[in-house]
Amino acid sequence: MPVVVATVKTKPGRRADVLAAFRRHTPAVHAEPGCLLYAVHSGEDRVTVIENWADQASLDAHSAGPALEAIGAEIAEALAAPVDVAVLQPVPAGEPGKDRLPQT
Repeated sequence: MPVVVATVKTKPGRRADVLAAFRRHTPAVHAEPGCLLYAVHSGEDRVTVIENWADQASLDAHSAGPALEAIGAEIAEALAAPVDVAVLQPVPAGEPGKDRLPQT
């Protein structure tokens, strides 16, 4: 089950705009088939999204879908750098149950 960590570095004063775009479009992402987790977090100069998808096909559909396209269009002018997207797989380590997201 793919896990995605996407980090959006924002221009000064634009974090609220980026968060507003995610708030508008996250319900549509949550409704996409295979979405197990799509959680938006923010820091001083960035917004980070942690995602978990049921399978690669679901992630591929999301990546080409209208919700992500809408988010990208709305935040483009607020970016301080290109979005950093990492697609990851869980690595068992340590205590079982604490070593991965609950859905994986």
